[in-house]
Amino acid sequence: MNPAAVLTKRETQIAELFAWGAAKKEVADHLNISECTVNNHAINIYEKIGCGKVNELSAWWFCTRYDISFDLSPLRRVAAALTVVLLMFAEYSLRTEFVRFRHRQPNTHVRLHKGRKRNEEFNALYNV
Repeated sequence: MNPAAVLTKRETQIAELFAWGAAKKEVADHLNISECTVNNHAINIYEKIGCGKVNELSAWWFCTRYDISFDLSPLRRVAAALTVVLLMFAEYSLRTEFVRFRHRQPNTHVRLHKGRKRNEEFNALYNV
């Protein structure tokens, strides 16, 4: 499915810029329109394609632009699951330390002192 079949010409331009990682301000500067206009177009784009995040928009754009199917056949699902299992096994077997625990000291509150000498000591001690 062609992205232009669902979106208007301007929405297609904006969606493509979002898909390539541009921010709303960058899109507005590039197309010489206001950020509010870009935001309104973004809302319309998200409603039309049924997504809520720019990552989903980016995935939708590339899948529709390059004819990548959203559906996974059973064979592809098994291959994807095996790949994930192999990657997890390799990741965990190559690590020497699996989990690192950090022991934190209880929160200590620093009290500011009124005396000038104590303030100087405090500033020197805590590099304030």
